Amino acid sequence: MKKPFISGEWKILFKPEKYGNYVNDHSIVKDSDDKWHLFGITSFGGGAYNEKYFVHGVGDSLDAPMAEVQKTIDCGTPAWAPCIIGKDGNYYMFYGPSPTSLAVSFELYEWFGYPVTLKNEPPMAAHRDHFVIKVCDEYLMYVSGIKEKKGAISLFSSKDLLSWEFCDFALTSGDNAPLRCPWGAMESPFVVEKDGFFYLFVTYTDSSLDTYNNTLVFVSDDPKNFGQYDGENSGAAPIARIKAHAPEIIKDGDKYFITTCGWNNKGIPHEGCVSIAELKWK
Repeated sequence: MKKPFISGEWKILFKPEKYGNYVNDHSIVKDSDDKWHLFGITSFGGGAYNEKYFVHGVGDSLDAPMAEVQKTIDCGTPAWAPCIIGKDGNYYMFYGPSPTSLAVSFELYEWFGYPVTLKNEPPMAAHRDHFVIKVCDEYLMYVSGIKEKKGAISLFSSKDLLSWEFCDFALTSGDNAPLRCPWGAMESPFVVEKDGFFYLFVTYTDSSLDTYNNTLVFVSDDPKNFGQYDGENSGAAPIARIKAHAPEIIKDGDKYFITTCGWNNKGIPHEGCVSIAELKWK
């Protein structure tokens, strides 16, 4: 087991101007031509229910700012927290809020809505902020949810990315967990598999300045069970606390990188931008 930490300074990765003036939760993927693509929540002025499309940026590397190319998933309804995963030459974009939406593309520019089903989940289990990873022969989807009026991360499994079955809650909040906002304080799950362990990055916030840039890292040898977080005194203990909001963890060659983002006036490293820094493990 290793502890992740930010190594070096934050640099600007993407700054929208034409389609928005900030980026919140986002997804980064490399295409078949080795170009990097970023899709993220945006708007002018902020406010969750004003966020109704994603901004799309493209770059040749992670070392220079990406170019703003278009907006996408512009359906006139809220569009939150995209997650993109490739399969058989296509790209699958999952996004919220509930009910879960899916769009499919073969080149990351044109997207087509496609039906997706989630089965047997309790109410509020799949609220927003989807993340998908392939583990062995199945896909696992982590979603921000609520259990017993407290923040939680739900877990679904699938063989084909289209039909999903609720497994359980991968991470829950105990009675002594410090944050109890009604929409759930566990946001933007991201799972990294490394050296036989699974690292779950979760932004733990009530959207205040004190907690906005606050990501906890939990570790487990079972990607389906990270325990119950009950504050600092009992339950699952985070192995790291990283000053970042809704981060993506990106592996490029032998290096890892982490991003951060968020609404304006929330103390992020570069106002209105997605920022990137190297992530190391010790």
